Amino acid sequence: MIFLITSIVFAAVLLLSVALYQFLLRKSVLTERLENLFPEISIKLRQPAKSGTWDEKLIRIGETVKLTPKEQSKYIRMLVAAGYRKESIYRFLGSKILLALVLPTLYLILYAAPHQAYFSSQGNLMMAVCAIVGYLLPSYWVYYKKKNRQVRIFHTLPDVLDLITVCVEAGLSMDAALIRTTETPQFSEDPLAREIRTATMETRAGKPRIEALKDMAERTMVDDVKSFVTMLSQTERFGTSLSQALRSYADSLRTRRRQIAEEAAAKTTIKMIFPLVLFILPALLVVILGPALVQISKLFK
Repeated sequence: MIFLITSIVFAAVLLLSVALYQFLLRKSVLTERLENLFPEISIKLRQPAKSGTWDEKLIRIGETVKLTPKEQSKYIRMLVAAGYRKESIYRFLGSKILLALVLPTLYLILYAAPHQAYFSSQGNLMMAVCAIVGYLLPSYWVYYKKKNRQVRIFHTLPDVLDLITVCVEAGLSMDAALIRTTETPQFSEDPLAREIRTATMETRAGKPRIEALKDMAERTMVDDVKSFVTMLSQTERFGTSLSQALRSYADSLRTRRRQIAEEAAAKTTIKMIFPLVLFILPALLVVILGPALVQISKLFK
């Protein structure tokens, strides 16, 4: 009887998944003909992917999600700040929908079916929790990647500014100094060097350097990079010494980085209280008071 019920539930979930797949991924004949006649209407933020792959399926699932322009812009900014291309928005949305469907299905097959907890209140609650966790998990992953990338950019910026200062003092222009900095093997895989390389390519294509650097600051979403671009803009506007401005700003960033490290070191004293009280002090009390308790117990025998 249990095997029969499990088989029925499995077949129902499988049929439901196939129905959702057919409903979400298949296009009507009229839609395909219109896209072939008017290809400019169907231009979207997507990368070419091989037909039939999971990448293409995620893109199609993500395209079914209707977002407001404000929400779509927020997701695109977060993805770009995390190091992904803006065309990944549909993969991101597709992964959210897919995980929101897969996690409850796995809970239903792996736990609810063996324990016969199909329609109980606890089972429904757990399925809702799995769906919510699956929907929010890609957002937390992208947020984690964004924070790590911003920290790497913040710690690399003073060293990059030092190298730019040396290049400017050696007689190179600002554009040549930026290009020379990105060609250094030390910063070959650094996210800040990649952003600078993108800005220099935009400058070569005809975009003004300050606008390209402002776009770089918007992509990284790091306040220190925005301040660096503002400093460069003011230096060019007022004609002050570029090398002195770069050196002063690099020194201020290095001072701030040292202050953050000192603040983190000062917080370790408070953070060590809980491990000391919970793990180390009980062991010390046993070692110190153990022999005394043994001697006292012998006196009362």
